[in-house]
Amino acid sequence: MLDTKTMSMIGNRVIRTEDPDFLTVGGMYVADVGPSDALHITFVRSLMAHAKILAIDTAEAMDMPGVVGIFTASDLALEAKPPGLPMLNQEMLRTWLASDRARFVGELVAAVVTKTREQGVDAAEVVFVDYEPLDAVVDIRESIKDDLLLFPDASTNIAWHVPSPDEQDMFAECEVTVDLAMRNPRMSVAPMEPRSAVSHWAADENGQVRLTQWSCTQFPHRTRDDMAAGMGVDATDVHVITPDVGGGFGGKNGLYPEDMVTAAVARAVDRPVRWTETRSESMLGLAHARSLYYELTIGGDRDGRVKAYRIKMIQDGGAYPNIGCLLPMFTRIMALGVYDIEKFDFESTSVVTNTSPTGAYRGAGRPEATTPLERMMDAFAMEIEMDPAAVRRINFIPPDAFPMTTQTGADMDSGEYAKAMDAVIEAADYVGLRAEQARRRTDPSAKLLGLGWSTYVEITNPMSAPEFGSIEIKTDGSAVVLTGSSSHGQGHHTAFAQLAADITGIPFDKIVVRHGDTDEVPRGGGTGGSRSLQVGGTAVYEASEMVVDQARKAAADLLEANPADIVLNIETGGFAVTGSPSISKTWSEVAGHLEATTGDVLKAETDFQPTGATFPFGAHLSVVEIDRDTGEVSVLRHISCDDAGTIINPLIFDGQVHGGVASGIAHTLMEEFVYDDDGNPLTSNFMDYAFMSAAEFPSFERTALETPTDRNPLGAKGIGEAGTIGAGPAVHNAVVDALSHLGIRHIEMPTTPQRVWNAMSAAEVN
Repeated sequence: MLDTKTMSMIGNRVIRTEDPDFLTVGGMYVADVGPSDALHITFVRSLMAHAKILAIDTAEAMDMPGVVGIFTASDLALEAKPPGLPMLNQEMLRTWLASDRARFVGELVAAVVTKTREQGVDAAEVVFVDYEPLDAVVDIRESIKDDLLLFPDASTNIAWHVPSPDEQDMFAECEVTVDLAMRNPRMSVAPMEPRSAVSHWAADENGQVRLTQWSCTQFPHRTRDDMAAGMGVDATDVHVITPDVGGGFGGKNGLYPEDMVTAAVARAVDRPVRWTETRSESMLGLAHARSLYYELTIGGDRDGRVKAYRIKMIQDGGAYPNIGCLLPMFTRIMALGVYDIEKFDFESTSVVTNTSPTGAYRGAGRPEATTPLERMMDAFAMEIEMDPAAVRRINFIPPDAFPMTTQTGADMDSGEYAKAMDAVIEAADYVGLRAEQARRRTDPSAKLLGLGWSTYVEITNPMSAPEFGSIEIKTDGSAVVLTGSSSHGQGHHTAFAQLAADITGIPFDKIVVRHGDTDEVPRGGGTGGSRSLQVGGTAVYEASEMVVDQARKAAADLLEANPADIVLNIETGGFAVTGSPSISKTWSEVAGHLEATTGDVLKAETDFQPTGATFPFGAHLSVVEIDRDTGEVSVLRHISCDDAGTIINPLIFDGQVHGGVASGIAHTLMEEFVYDDDGNPLTSNFMDYAFMSAAEFPSFERTALETPTDRNPLGAKGIGEAGTIGAGPAVHNAVVDALSHLGIRHIEMPTTPQRVWNAMSAAEVN
């Protein structure tokens, strides 16, 4: 286990080395790189949510200035293929360009290739697509009935189903049961940088034609392998380069039809080709998230003990089944959260609808578990008239129960749930807040105050995947660290350099961290599921230890000593014989000696394989006030204790928590991607899709707690998604809590002023 007491930089608030360039000259993104003579692709996208495609007329567009070619599915000989995930309904086929049928507004129909981007916009507008409109299904509760089929050959709209044992008597011994049906609204990932791709097929020095793909992705090596499979070539014939990525959040975790078509078109025209989407295209083409419907039951006794919990859910997969349809497997694993509940029942059904396909977004299945569970814990507390904090405390899994495997299969490492809640109670002055809430309820001129709890646990690196890391010492004494992780805003360059510096003693500013080039970095798992530090950081840590061992041998040769007698002084970065510190050799001298005598570079690499996933946890308390006249909700305070084991850099840790908290709050209060009944998107740009800015947030308050894991030498767990998982339910519960004295028991998300005002008005009438 990492001994932070002996480390010089671990645990320090080291300022991120990435930020100065981002804040001054800016980053270097896919749209900024690649061959300067690349042609441009503009996609013709379906304007219909559901329609047969009778014909595509490109004649007029071909005569437009600058048009090099226009490609449809038949032009590229594209085949309809089943979902890449074998668990999904294999009868739900898709071509990268729609051929016989369009199934959502924004689906690709044709690719227009032009000399300039502006010419492509003009030409795409005159491509005529002859549609035969079909009825659309948008509501997942209607889709599951199979009355209107998106894929007639599949004979169903169900893409994946997890059955329930359906124990009818599981609530028989409960004094109290509470039922609730609720939605988790669809949202847009909306990263700062829209997607982009550049494809170039060219012969290498050996005459082998290879594809170089500049890709806006979280997973460069997966992109390489999937691109190779799609193009029908070997993975060694694909070179993926990922420059700066302006946010991913799960939406950029896989290939999209646009990426594949760009490569296919580049091969067809034998020219480099680039594509960059507009924001409106991104809102329709980039995977959407959440979009669920729950039917929930919780039961227990009036002393606060919860005995049984049932969750039945419908997951919206959008028009084509993909990873979004499989997220319920993570929801099930984490469905019981931090609570010791004896009886549990789960059922999920993933269906297709005439909407944009869904995928992963910050938390990816875990917020979908925490949201209904925390809502039901509050509903149960309200029913038995007990403080929701007290109900949670009664049902926490105790710390001495760990490690443990839950009935849902979660192999959990450690947890101090009551300690996290106590830290928040103390920091917030919870008793004082409850007193202020009571005072305001008697003052008609005061805004209503609501307090909302969420105590959560999540699974990070859920598949226990390994990660690559290496370090090479240059003859000038500097170091280059390579990682299979891929940064898109998390601070990898800083944290990984901290780890290497503390093992080697090489100055932090002389360590360069590189990633995202599949020719330079031989393998890697990429970034997702809050896995980077715990596996990518550990790989760097272990490679650094290995290179120190190698250096001891080279230093021993220089100092004419036994390698076992060589010690490294971390403070000076020098190697010396035990007991003779006055004579030492620097990293530069050691690396130079090794290269001069053997021709080898001083380098070590490893693939760290964790012993299991980790389980970060925490407690969030949100304090909101509601305007009695307008229903407007404002977050006054948000206090959290997020425990992710050992903290390498508290500054980065805070940033990850704050970003997650902002995302969770925004989803609860205003974010929702909306379609009308015919499948037309109503929120397809930033004028209509509601965001929260820094002006709407308070300064988040974080209390520290570190419960290390034994699943990696750092003791670190993931933190990137924790804030989102904890914050959303806390705010949701706070809104309902503020109105509970009016007899209001639930308000759907997002809790917009209109919804809140309608609920208050209905309560006053009744």
